[in-house]
Amino acid sequence: MNKMKGPAIFLAQFMGDEAPFNHVVSMAKWAADLGYKGIQVPTNNPAFFDLELAASSQAYCDDILAQCRAVGVEITELSTHLQGQLVAVHPAYDELFDNFAPEALRGKPAERTEWAINQLKLAAKASQNLGLTAHATFSGALLWHLVYPWPQRPAGLVEQGFAELAKRWLPILDAFDQAAVDVCYEIHPGEDLHDGASFELFLEATNNHPRANILFDPSHFMLQQLDYLDFIDRYHSRIKMFHVKDAEFRPNGRSGVYGGYQDWVNRPGRFRSLGDGQVDFKSIFSKLTQYGFDGWAVLEWECCLKDSSQGAREGAPFIASHLIEKASRAFDDFAGAKTDEARNRRILGLKP
Repeated sequence: MNKMKGPAIFLAQFMGDEAPFNHVVSMAKWAADLGYKGIQVPTNNPAFFDLELAASSQAYCDDILAQCRAVGVEITELSTHLQGQLVAVHPAYDELFDNFAPEALRGKPAERTEWAINQLKLAAKASQNLGLTAHATFSGALLWHLVYPWPQRPAGLVEQGFAELAKRWLPILDAFDQAAVDVCYEIHPGEDLHDGASFELFLEATNNHPRANILFDPSHFMLQQLDYLDFIDRYHSRIKMFHVKDAEFRPNGRSGVYGGYQDWVNRPGRFRSLGDGQVDFKSIFSKLTQYGFDGWAVLEWECCLKDSSQGAREGAPFIASHLIEKASRAFDDFAGAKTDEARNRRILGLKP
């Protein structure tokens, strides 16, 4: 029976220049020792994982897979969060997001966008070579500076923005379709795809592309005060990936959702290690199981208080304790009785 898999861990927040954090294989061993069965792999550092080589060499992919499996770990998905962000960048953010691009492309937004689109296409082929079926990314944003409707937005501006976003993503989505891999956008503030309404606008602009799907991360909904359980009810057919990440929202008389330009420790909305925040994971795991989600439960660790090493240690048992063995039969089967149409008619008081 298909069921949710896990625990897994997203490696981006733990990567570093020193062993074992400087290469995907050594990090697979590190993750396995902590109790993880899967790793979600960032692709922005060729020394850590060579995306271009993975797209062109089946032998490279087979070798990486074999070494990871030798320590008991699967690669769950690849991630292009940083490259995906660069598919669409408003000029106001050029200098900030230049840090996500190779140094030679900084200050060259058109070339940077072209590079980012190619990176996503490489990720489609690399995912195919690794035998993966889903991919994690960001949508980028042309409209985020307009998220609050003041000054008044001109008529048609939002639709035009999503049309341009779709124009950039459609060739990428088609490449992923050819590779039989779903693109899972992390629904995230700062991206044009930051809630259900904006995701629907994107779907409409891409003609409901079958590969345009969702990475569900409840922490970003907590900070927006969005009902993340209702979100699952509405969009479960498009949820193909799950980040298990906690958060809390404690507004006061000084600041609320927008945070007052404060740092993460002092903001009302804060990311927390698993179990330290307010996200109702029991209900989330139940909802996803109800709808037949059979992807990986992947820890994304971010916390403004707890050290990453403690967050990583605590993450695997937390996820494992929430995984649900989906029922294979009804709990009241023991009281059932054989039946047929004639018997049913008698029970209903109908004539034979």
